[in-house]
Amino acid sequence: MKHDVVTIFGGAGFIGRYIVQSLARQGMQIRIVCRRPEEGLRCKPMGDVGQIVPVAANIRNKSSVAAAIDGSDVVINLVGVLFKRGLQNFDTIHIEGARTVAQEAANSGVKRLIHLSAIGADINSSSEYARSKGYGEKAIFEFCPDATILRPSIVFGSEDDFFNRFAAIARLLPVIPVIGSKTQFQPVYVGDIAKAVLACLKDKVTVGSCYELGGPTIYTFRELMEIMLNEIGRKRVLIPIPFWAASIKALFLEHLRIPFFVPKPMLTRDQVQLLKADNVVRENNLGIQNLGIVPTPLQAVLPGYLNRYRPAKYKGRTAQIG
Repeated sequence: MKHDVVTIFGGAGFIGRYIVQSLARQGMQIRIVCRRPEEGLRCKPMGDVGQIVPVAANIRNKSSVAAAIDGSDVVINLVGVLFKRGLQNFDTIHIEGARTVAQEAANSGVKRLIHLSAIGADINSSSEYARSKGYGEKAIFEFCPDATILRPSIVFGSEDDFFNRFAAIARLLPVIPVIGSKTQFQPVYVGDIAKAVLACLKDKVTVGSCYELGGPTIYTFRELMEIMLNEIGRKRVLIPIPFWAASIKALFLEHLRIPFFVPKPMLTRDQVQLLKADNVVRENNLGIQNLGIVPTPLQAVLPGYLNRYRPAKYKGRTAQIG
């Protein structure tokens, strides 16, 4: 694999940067594909001179995808959206985009295709997001039956949009609304996802398979909020919000846009729908352990990056995660 050319769609994102770094250490030649190639420049120091190259392409544009893939040995698709915005919606990105990547990978004779989906992906889901992820997987296997699909639960790491978001809210507000307080999650460390990608590339047994990636422990949404508050040393009131009330609230919040302050929706009705279902590795499904990876616990990572949200007098202290 040392001199393989790996093309990573979405490689400049949160998860992508960890994968880029992991593959660069293996000596692979990496193309980071994004709509704005300048975003990929921050990844160049992760490799040797000329090893990591940003490439401009849009997953919605078939010719640009074909050009980005041409000459690749491996293609990794990480592109996804959590909410709809104009042409960047669930259908164009999760379904049509995935289909385009798979089709062009097949046309170019790519040896391996790895596609990042999500736990809960299901063409019969009541959530548009989960449903589109399910159809995306179907499109991937239609053109590349030897592809490998990875489905993570919520992903944590120093740049995540989960713990960081709620910790920032807790720093400003005395209360935190909790929608689906009993919904279960199995947080997986972003570094373990990078390990999973590398394991899939090294082991041909993984072709044509789907792996659900979760951490070592299952938590309810409320427990995760309690852990976060304990870690940042702040006491806040956790208020459970019924799904029906959250849906009404989301009806207004999903259309709220305030440049520089609220650049993306704080909550959407589809996200409320997602919270109705547990986000954990399903029994009898292939998991991260099947890739030879021991999942990283929250306790090993969370203190390192949530410390900045602690009151000044508590910074530097280590909280106990129960």
